[in-house]
Amino acid sequence: MFVTPGYAEEVAPAAGEAQTDAGTAAHTETGAEHGGGGGLFPPFDSSTYPSQLLWLAITFGLFYLFLKNVVLPRVGGILEVRRDRIAGDLDQAARMKSEADAAVAAYEQELAEAKARANAIGQDARDAAKAEAEAKRKEVEAGLDQKLSAAETRIATIKANAMKEVGSIAEDTAAAIVQALGAGKVDKADIAAAVKAAGK
Repeated sequence: MFVTPGYAEEVAPAAGEAQTDAGTAAHTETGAEHGGGGGLFPPFDSSTYPSQLLWLAITFGLFYLFLKNVVLPRVGGILEVRRDRIAGDLDQAARMKSEADAAVAAYEQELAEAKARANAIGQDARDAAKAEAEAKRKEVEAGLDQKLSAAETRIATIKANAMKEVGSIAEDTAAAIVQALGAGKVDKADIAAAVKAAGK
């Protein structure tokens, strides 16, 4: 606080009065006599209240104007900038979230389509492999049936040829046996008749 200082005064003694002691005539800055211990502290002195109130009002007014014109606009500007920044950040976050959601939805849709295509390709491949295996199986079976019929025909031919030759082999064998037994010479017609009779 600004307080007007109390100046010490030296009072000249009036005519006819004796010079008093220096301690009782001189005053200090507080207005108290040197020797006396009474006197008030200036802020508590009622004679200085008007000047104190005046300086309080001036100081408060200047402080109020400083706050109103300097501090509050700066604080308000800072708050406005922060509010705008926060609003912009929230808008950007919302936009990025919507973009991320759209990207996830597109990814899931493409993944579902890719799975469907993969399943279709796999089914087509399985069907094609099955059809190819069936065709090869039928081809192999047809080849085997053809070879089997050819083998059966060949076996039947060999069997028929063998059956034709069995008679002559039996006749030759019988003739060789009869000769080996020493029965003499045997007629071929008799041996053929005997072989035919044995075959029945």
